[in-house]
Amino acid sequence: MRSPDEDRTVKIVVYPHDLHIGGSQINAIEIASRIARGGNECIVFGRPGPLVDRVHELGLEFVPSPDPGRRPSGPAMATLAELVGGREIDVIHGYEWPPSLEAWLVSLRSPRPVAAVSTVMSMAIAPFLPRTLPLVVGTAQIEAAERQSGRRLTTLIEPPVDLVENAPSPEGCRLRSRWGISDDETCIVTVTRLAHELKLEGILSAIDAMPVLNTGRIVRLLIVGDGPARAEVQDHASRVNGGLGFESVVLAGSMEDPRDAYDAADVVLGMGGSALRALAFGKPLIVQGERGFWRLLTPDTVEQFLWTGWYGIGDSVDAGAELFVTEIGPILDDSDRRETLGRFGRHLVEQRFGLDDAAERQLVIYKAALALRAGRTGVLTDLVRSGMGYSKYVGARKGAKFLGRITRDDFNSRPVVMTGPPVPGRST
Repeated sequence: MRSPDEDRTVKIVVYPHDLHIGGSQINAIEIASRIARGGNECIVFGRPGPLVDRVHELGLEFVPSPDPGRRPSGPAMATLAELVGGREIDVIHGYEWPPSLEAWLVSLRSPRPVAAVSTVMSMAIAPFLPRTLPLVVGTAQIEAAERQSGRRLTTLIEPPVDLVENAPSPEGCRLRSRWGISDDETCIVTVTRLAHELKLEGILSAIDAMPVLNTGRIVRLLIVGDGPARAEVQDHASRVNGGLGFESVVLAGSMEDPRDAYDAADVVLGMGGSALRALAFGKPLIVQGERGFWRLLTPDTVEQFLWTGWYGIGDSVDAGAELFVTEIGPILDDSDRRETLGRFGRHLVEQRFGLDDAAERQLVIYKAALALRAGRTGVLTDLVRSGMGYSKYVGARKGAKFLGRITRDDFNSRPVVMTGPPVPGRST
């Protein structure tokens, strides 16, 4: 058996929750590709989806998981265990709670020492995730909350951006012409999953704002993405477009490579990793949240987002459209201001959100997990605690389903409460 010294090659299975297009999945694949370039072995395991092509494009091996069904999934864990044993894997890295829990259980049952690591980019952490499982989160606020709750093995890696592949291009107008958006029209772009939780409210608010924004100018809203809320978004867009008499809201559908969409924008709306990709293209950004939250990224607001992540919570759902107009209005007719904010955003991601830096930090976490893996201290306590917590979670889901209140994305539907960053000398 190979010794876990600091300098040797690490064999890693990266396990996203699926291979459909999403920020968490893209982060998983792109970080893995950078770690593999350093001489380590990275295999991507998961449910097949559109991002499998991206896995192969980056030179990574893909091993399909069976359809998991109910999570944690026996068939998925059996296939994962076979892969881990057959390839002498050192680290199983699950992204989001179902793969993370399955990775941890497989690591415990492995006849040879295997470390498990979890990354959760949701806006809250499943409380039943084991505390002995090293956890990576995407915002300083969530890191502080998890440490305060007693989860000491928590590390912050903010969503990274490939700054080479995501950069302004002279051909940025290609998508505009495809959708009939002329150079003298203002193009607002959002690249998003059309999901009911976290996303839908803001999308509908932006659509509702279009009649006001199209007073004395032509403004288009290009929505790139698909998902379970597509029918509601389409109905809303059709009503607004019908009232305006032209297609102000354009549903472009899903794009496996949305770089042209970011490049085509005059202004981008977004949250999380999508917001950071917009900044990499040098575009002014309005951060989307919930309960009417919209905020333009400027040097005056950046500290808020470095604490909470690229997201926020407002005071009123009903005020969403009005607040959106307030934030975007001053820059719609000011191209110089948009260019200045675009340069500020590009500089920010270059300084703080580069993919290579994220990969280096992730590799450090892997090696720390390897050093800890033989101890198994606290595992029995974790098994009991996680089992009880998961049973409570399943019971609550069944109750919510019976009452017709079930959510489709439960931890994104209960984000960490937004508070200010810790004050020096005061407990958080």
